[in-house]
Amino acid sequence: MTGYGRGQLSSEGIQVLVEVQSVNKRQTEILTNIPPVLASLESDIRAKIGRAISRGRIIATISVTRPASQVQPALDHHLANLYLRKFKQLQKELRLPGEITIETILRSPGVVSSSEKGLIDESARSVVDFALDTALQQLIKMRAKEGVNLHKDLARRVRSLLQAIAKIRKRRPEAVKRYREVLLERIKKVDFEIGVADDRLAKEVALFAERSDFSEELTRLESHLGQFVETANKQESIGRTLEFISQEIGRELNTLSAKANDAEISQIVVHCKAELEKIREQVQNVE
Repeated sequence: MTGYGRGQLSSEGIQVLVEVQSVNKRQTEILTNIPPVLASLESDIRAKIGRAISRGRIIATISVTRPASQVQPALDHHLANLYLRKFKQLQKELRLPGEITIETILRSPGVVSSSEKGLIDESARSVVDFALDTALQQLIKMRAKEGVNLHKDLARRVRSLLQAIAKIRKRRPEAVKRYREVLLERIKKVDFEIGVADDRLAKEVALFAERSDFSEELTRLESHLGQFVETANKQESIGRTLEFISQEIGRELNTLSAKANDAEISQIVVHCKAELEKIREQVQNVE
């Protein structure tokens, strides 16, 4: 599910800003954009995010502002002299006029850098933890709101499937009877030497019609949908479980479609498959 959270805290001159955003993804992917001073905390930051969010693509951006006393510019004299010699050499080779100024040297990569004193201490670590916790809480709260709407949509689609299955179950006896009649009619047209009233033929027709019965598929579909509803109401990570149940529902619908030799039931199954496809799309957004 999508969401955004922001946490900010200042303590003893250290200012920390944390922004966390998530987008839909079937698996978990955590990306961090943090300053070098927090490099030692990256694994802890990723672990905390992973404990809070179990699905989606999460991007965490952290910025730190420290007191000027802890940030000192560093000048690489050797690199500056090397740049100067190379620039003069190039100027001579190309016979170019002009003056190589200090601004040109200072803008060269690596000549001037800022060094921050020491690694982050325990007090600064607590500031980062608090800001990250705040951002994650806001993110989870936003995702929860989306989850409520998503739950309503899934519940509505499951009810639609249950209503469709009830129609099929009501239609089943008529469909089985009609299928048996069609079999007998076809046998008559073939003009077998054996009579249609023969007990052996009647048994074969009954057996074939029984194999085409789909009552078990209807029962399993109702069971799977009940499991889907029960799982959707749990307060835990359920996305992958709902995906598995959706696959089982799809498998039963395919078997039902293959067995049901009835135009009306086939139309209902097509409707069920369309609803299931929408459910599958939505389930990918569930944590």
